Amino acid sequence: MRCLAVPFDRLDPESVYAICKIRQDVFVVEQQCPYPDLDGRDVEPATRHVLLLADDARSDDLLGYARVLDDGEVWRIGRVLLAPAARGRGWADRLMSTALAEATGRDVVLDAQSPLVDWYRLFGFEVAGPEFLEDGIPHTPMRRSPAAPPDRPSCVILPAD
Repeated sequence: MRCLAVPFDRLDPESVYAICKIRQDVFVVEQQCPYPDLDGRDVEPATRHVLLLADDARSDDLLGYARVLDDGEVWRIGRVLLAPAARGRGWADRLMSTALAEATGRDVVLDAQSPLVDWYRLFGFEVAGPEFLEDGIPHTPMRRSPAAPPDRPSCVILPAD
């Protein structure tokens, strides 16, 4: 398995398609949340797309994804997901560690699906506000202050050039 953090302008068309498809499959179809996923933030120069990919000669399947946004005074991590076939193997830890490696020097915020609050706490996040509903799913705002980055996974970080 490989983990990549890539700016939009370094993604090839097949990767953009795979990102759009997995986000649609998980958030819109599986979680039944029809919403405008393509919000214009994917193409911002500072945005990093974190891709978890199969690492075998036969496949370059997208197994997981997260997005790191520059929100000015904070980094925002969102769209965190694993394909159904990739769940339960600990790979989400690797995905989150890679996202956090991209989000240094400032607080990091995210809106966790509430059942995952304890998992995000493993990465230093703390609850930062009351639970709210988004698309009918309970979410909890969380925040992580700058700290020593977690152990870096074996991944490739592509610079913005």
